[in-house]
Amino acid sequence: MFTGIIESFGTINRITSSGEGKVLHIGCDLDLSGSRVGDSFAVNGACLTAVSLEKHAFKVDMAPETVERTTFKNLTMGSRVNIERALKLSDRIDGHLVSGHIDGTGIISSIVRKSNALIIKINVPLKLSADMIEKGSVAIEGISLTINRCTDKDFEISIIPHTADITTIGLKRVGDEVNIETDMIGKYVKKMLMGSFSKNDALSGQKKEVSMELLARNGFL
Repeated sequence: MFTGIIESFGTINRITSSGEGKVLHIGCDLDLSGSRVGDSFAVNGACLTAVSLEKHAFKVDMAPETVERTTFKNLTMGSRVNIERALKLSDRIDGHLVSGHIDGTGIISSIVRKSNALIIKINVPLKLSADMIEKGSVAIEGISLTINRCTDKDFEISIIPHTADITTIGLKRVGDEVNIETDMIGKYVKKMLMGSFSKNDALSGQKKEVSMELLARNGFL
């Protein structure tokens, strides 16, 4: 689990193939002396497991599914990436709850400077926009951000100078592809409201509709 608050830039030092998957060798400014093999790191928003560690570098394996679903297929040696270590339960959650499981990608369609902010519009497929709301949370390249406005085809975010300086979002250009994770809690609520299955329902093939009983049982009333 992560918060979407980026801790460090990382640099892809080496990429090797592993069948249809990839192995990334990543350098970063973080002191990883206290980290262990098996720890989770969010790299551009994707939760990856460290398989080897040095003080300022780590290596991660990526399954074919991860490569296919994310922008990692476009990475090259020297690419900059956002790094966040896994959340401790004692930490403040300054962003929002981020699982590190990328839902899909979007394409930056415009970047406009407005006063001290960058207004970035990102085109997305309907399967992603359906899980977005105005003023809701979204993780872009692992960065916790607030949605200014959204339609069925795109959404806008506002980037302050600090965020642009310490993350890769400040390096992006129109046409770039970005990793997107929509709000985890919103997705669970949506599934509950659309109807859910119990074992008996699955056997009978009957779908539960939204009812006062269903809302009460799931803690909404």
